[in-house]
Amino acid sequence: MATADIQLDAHGRLRHFLAIEGLPRDLLIRILDNAERFAPVGDRAVKKVPLLRGKTVANLFFEPSTRTRTTFDLAAKRLSADVLNLNIEASSTKKGESLADTLRNLEAMQCDMFVVRHHVSGAADFIARQVAPHISVINGGDGRHEHPTQAMLDAFTIRRLKQRFDNLRIAIVGDVAHSRVARSNIHALRILGVPDLRVVGPKTLIPPGIEVMGVTVCDDLEEGIAGCDVVIMLRLQQERMQSALLPSAHEYFREYGLTAQRLKGAAKDAIVMHPGPINRGVEIDSEVADGAQSVILQQVTFGIAVRMAVMSMAMGSQAQIGAA
Repeated sequence: MATADIQLDAHGRLRHFLAIEGLPRDLLIRILDNAERFAPVGDRAVKKVPLLRGKTVANLFFEPSTRTRTTFDLAAKRLSADVLNLNIEASSTKKGESLADTLRNLEAMQCDMFVVRHHVSGAADFIARQVAPHISVINGGDGRHEHPTQAMLDAFTIRRLKQRFDNLRIAIVGDVAHSRVARSNIHALRILGVPDLRVVGPKTLIPPGIEVMGVTVCDDLEEGIAGCDVVIMLRLQQERMQSALLPSAHEYFREYGLTAQRLKGAAKDAIVMHPGPINRGVEIDSEVADGAQSVILQQVTFGIAVRMAVMSMAMGSQAQIGAA
């Protein structure tokens, strides 16, 4: 059974959120619309709604994270859920306990949702197939595969600021080969109807055959972002590189770093995005990262609302399962 097939229940409701690939457009729109409703919660004096009161969310981060883990934590708490942050470095998995046994123990603690980040592609899918039927699994990033909630918060940011998808030119720039964010964004933006989607970077960091995903490939930065409405910069993921794919970070910035001068070639009202963490002076200049066209911090803020939407929708489906 494909990943897309286990994400939805028999009525098309979200059960797990593991990958963007294969999901219907109307579901992505529902996530964005629900996130729109949750966005004002952060401006309230009491930043909580009772939708997940009595539920327990376990954050299982087998890989380091700051923004993703923190925003999932905040999202769950704003939904009034109890949150368990498992310290993997001190957990029994470091003592030889299998992943399946760790899951069984968490199930015995009556957890209702697992948010999983793992360095192995497919880990979240594996976990979703192992857990009890009443538990939802959200993929917080798995290897080079996908990071679906990041793609949805990026799409939410774009829709908030550009209103539509069907008239946009969007460039995804940088280390596409090692980026799960790039893959999820390509799937999401194509499903949402972006007509001109480009990937830009050195040939060593562009996967062969990526054109089949519906993107245009360019190895020249100025050409790649020319006239673009949205420029999404990617972090250079040297920790995932198996060999020296670049001469140096300095050389990379000279050829592919986004500077204010280069940004002038994009649309006049172009926005600049980045999933973080930012490597200043490597993929982006501080003048751009902190400039008027940057929406990087807005992405972080919007990420809480998007994750609230995904978690509440998945648990809504599971409530139906529990009542059946």
